[in-house]
Amino acid sequence: MPGISNRVVGVLNFITFLLSIPILLVGIWLSTQATTECAKYLDKPVIIIGVFLMFISLAGVCGAWCRISWLLWLYLLVMFVLIVVLLAFTIFAFVVTNKGAGEALSHRGYKEYRLGDYSDWLQNRVSSKDNWSTIKSCLIDANICNTFSKKYSMDNDEQFYKESLSSIQSGCCKPSNDCDFKYVSPIVWDKNNATTSPNPDCKLWGNEPDVLCFNCLACKAGLLDNIKTNWKKVALVNIVFFVFLIIVYSVGCCAFRNNREYNAYHRQRK
Repeated sequence: MPGISNRVVGVLNFITFLLSIPILLVGIWLSTQATTECAKYLDKPVIIIGVFLMFISLAGVCGAWCRISWLLWLYLLVMFVLIVVLLAFTIFAFVVTNKGAGEALSHRGYKEYRLGDYSDWLQNRVSSKDNWSTIKSCLIDANICNTFSKKYSMDNDEQFYKESLSSIQSGCCKPSNDCDFKYVSPIVWDKNNATTSPNPDCKLWGNEPDVLCFNCLACKAGLLDNIKTNWKKVALVNIVFFVFLIIVYSVGCCAFRNNREYNAYHRQRK
């Protein structure tokens, strides 16, 4: 009979195996149904995660319940690598999100964002033309600015300026405050009243729904601020997950030791 540690490792990995099935099916569904660049960008990572979880959980189940030591050793090796990677990512996430914040404006309920305020590593990710093309496609497909327009469609200019906007709404769905465009509606602005601002985003603004400020530096900065906030949340969750993995890894080591003692005992009896 497997020891307690073997049973615990087996049960945890059997649950993980069951969870990997819907993840894999979602990835396959995305690959067959994807009609946009954004959706196509998501299917491969989901499939890879699903396959990885399926194989590593099978190794854990078979290694623990069937006392196959080499499978359990492989499982522990992957777990160790995962723990190291998770720790490295958590530290990295705190480091690269340490810089950058929105700029408060007088008589405005929202903030505006400058790309240069964020870490060089994050800036490089959105400065790549290919990367930004995919990101922009995702933003447009998500209808962020269409939803934004409908929500504030009844606002006049004074009401709109007092609204508390998200970083992406502020950066991608409206022109910069520097441009001094005349407000018509949340996503329609009159350029005729524009001043000669040195801000390059002013020339990139367009009232077309698929243009707006999606090519602006402010849009990239707004996205980075959103990423910064989410990464910090993920990093905090990772700390909890890291502790959980350490516990599972420790139980797995006990199961591996049990396997070796069990196999050594049966070899002696022969």
